[in-house]
Amino acid sequence: MAVWLQISAPADGAPAAKAVKTDQTKAGSTYTYQQDPVPQVIQKMSPSVVGIMGKTPNGGTSKGEDRYNLAHGTGVILRENGWIVTNAHVVSGLSGIQIVTSDGKTYKARIVHADAISDIAVVKINAKGLKPAAFAASSQNSQVGEQVVAIGTPISFTLRNSATAGIVSGLNRSVDGSYRLIQTDTAINPGNSGGPLVNMKGEVIGINSMKFSAVGIENMGFSIPSETVSYVVKHLMSYGEVRRAGLGLTLEESFSAIIGLPSDDPLAVTQVISSQAEKAGISEGDVLYAVNGRRVYSIVDINEMLKSYMPGSQVKLLMQRDGDIVSVPLTLSSGNDTVSIPEMEEEEQESW
Repeated sequence: MAVWLQISAPADGAPAAKAVKTDQTKAGSTYTYQQDPVPQVIQKMSPSVVGIMGKTPNGGTSKGEDRYNLAHGTGVILRENGWIVTNAHVVSGLSGIQIVTSDGKTYKARIVHADAISDIAVVKINAKGLKPAAFAASSQNSQVGEQVVAIGTPISFTLRNSATAGIVSGLNRSVDGSYRLIQTDTAINPGNSGGPLVNMKGEVIGINSMKFSAVGIENMGFSIPSETVSYVVKHLMSYGEVRRAGLGLTLEESFSAIIGLPSDDPLAVTQVISSQAEKAGISEGDVLYAVNGRRVYSIVDINEMLKSYMPGSQVKLLMQRDGDIVSVPLTLSSGNDTVSIPEMEEEEQESW
């Protein structure tokens, strides 16, 4: 005997309702089946996903281009009044940018602000009444193994709002030396860049940005976490650029940190860049252990921490100088710190 329990549809923004089927055998055993929430998550998020297309400066063989010198990607609606977030590499260098919403309406991009370091950009179109996506306050609440969905415009602009499903494969990944990323096995193809990585609550936990592509490598995509997206978007919409704070130093990570081994090793100063760092007495050969009491082991650690600061802010560095441990007051400068890394053979990395 099969018994169906009807559950009313959820209010907008509520977690996906679960339809339950209970099968009762002659022996009295009961089995419960729960409806897959993925279709409802896709249905909820799709109106907040847009396709982005523009003309490239030159023809060629770059991925995403065709014989008309067009390139395309994906974006996510931030505000109902036409603000959209995407990847910087999607819109950089494009002219005549067109935005196509899920209902087939086309708009011209009026304002574009991009930040290459984070690979985040915002685009403004003249529209009202759009459906903004819900962004998770922090991707750190996600769990490895959690089911996620990617929505985008893979390969062809005719395939807008295509969806793929997978899991969160890893958190806090350091790939390009800028900020931590989310790793996922969800299929991310050319044209998916700038699209959302969505959890089963219908929240955007990341903006899809890149994947590893090489012989023997499968299902290794990376997304920019929602908290980094929020940080960059706030700056871009306020200033038209990211006013990023830095220590004003070139730093060398330990060999263990470079190859991914657990390491407590500090960072070595290889060059003093800013006048503020010079005034603080920092010199080549000094060693950096902590910033404002927090241990740092990599440039990514420093960049993540400095998201909370603006240029001109004061911090204290715990350093080793001539064998002595010293506390060094420092005024943060503008711009990112750089890292000097010994040349190493790397797998091919591609941004889509």
